Amino acid sequence: MKRMKILSLGLISLWLMALTLTACGGSPPTSQEAAPATDTQTSTPAKGLKDVKVVLDWTPNTNHTGLYVAKDKGFYEKAGLNVQIVQPGSGGADQMVASNAAPFGISYQEGVTQARTQGVPLVSIAAVIQHNTSGFAAPVDRGIKSPKDFEGKKYGGWGSPVEEAVMKSIMDSDKGDVSKVKIINMGNADYFTAVKRDIDFAWIFYAWTGIEAQLRGEPLDMLYVKDYSKSLDYYTPVIVSNEQTIKNDPELVKAFMDATAQGYEYTIAHPEEAADILSKAVPELDKKLVLASQKWLSPRYQDDAAQWGVQKPEVWQNYSDWMYERKLLSKPLEVDKAFTNGFLPKR
Repeated sequence: MKRMKILSLGLISLWLMALTLTACGGSPPTSQEAAPATDTQTSTPAKGLKDVKVVLDWTPNTNHTGLYVAKDKGFYEKAGLNVQIVQPGSGGADQMVASNAAPFGISYQEGVTQARTQGVPLVSIAAVIQHNTSGFAAPVDRGIKSPKDFEGKKYGGWGSPVEEAVMKSIMDSDKGDVSKVKIINMGNADYFTAVKRDIDFAWIFYAWTGIEAQLRGEPLDMLYVKDYSKSLDYYTPVIVSNEQTIKNDPELVKAFMDATAQGYEYTIAHPEEAADILSKAVPELDKKLVLASQKWLSPRYQDDAAQWGVQKPEVWQNYSDWMYERKLLSKPLEVDKAFTNGFLPKR
């Protein structure tokens, strides 16, 4: 399975172009980063249920388990919904949701932030994970124990301005010099292949690639970006909808979120059973990896929040200010329009 990636500003630009071209009747550009739009789970529409699509950000993994649990346990059906979980097309999940090709999708705070400042009507309606579990990872034999140790090393990325900005931010805190890092565009290369062949470190989600490294017996040094700046403790991933759906069908959003919250709450309480549900729904996944990842991730979905899915305005403000100060945004973010907790169930 290809490694999970953080959405880059380069990809955001691609789907913004795709959205514009689609609106103008043209053909959107293709991206090698996104998989074709395909069902990840077959379903037979039940009589009287409303058909709803939710688009994943990448191939199925434990960030998405709550969706599969909500479907398997009948939470969606009880809410009156026949939910189809699909992988993104060439334009990506954000483009599909923003253009209303699907009412719901999985995105990232950085993607929504960039989109909102460019007039794209995405709205985050829940945080899947309460704290950022991503960071820079290197095999232990590279000796990368702190950000300053990036100096003289080769970083494998995907060519986005945000990568160097994040790297510079955490290296500055350690008196390091980002200009001394050799940045290589590794594209879709598998992390484990790349670190043996081309690079010393890369940006990963620990819940998947980090856990896989444990199972392979290839220990990592992991530098979580949130540990170096509160501005980098942003929500990744998030569940998104669009302004049109929220305005025209708020009851749909409420029903979807109530059932989805039940799915993630069940996954928090029953990680082993939830892992089995995901593995059965997506049998091509490595069952050992799914189980180990789920055990690590389940307590981190809600973490220290009052309930699963809650988003704090200061998290959105801190990260968008960080982006704007580094000229990664064309204008400041209107935080109160970027997210809402209004569709989370009352607990």
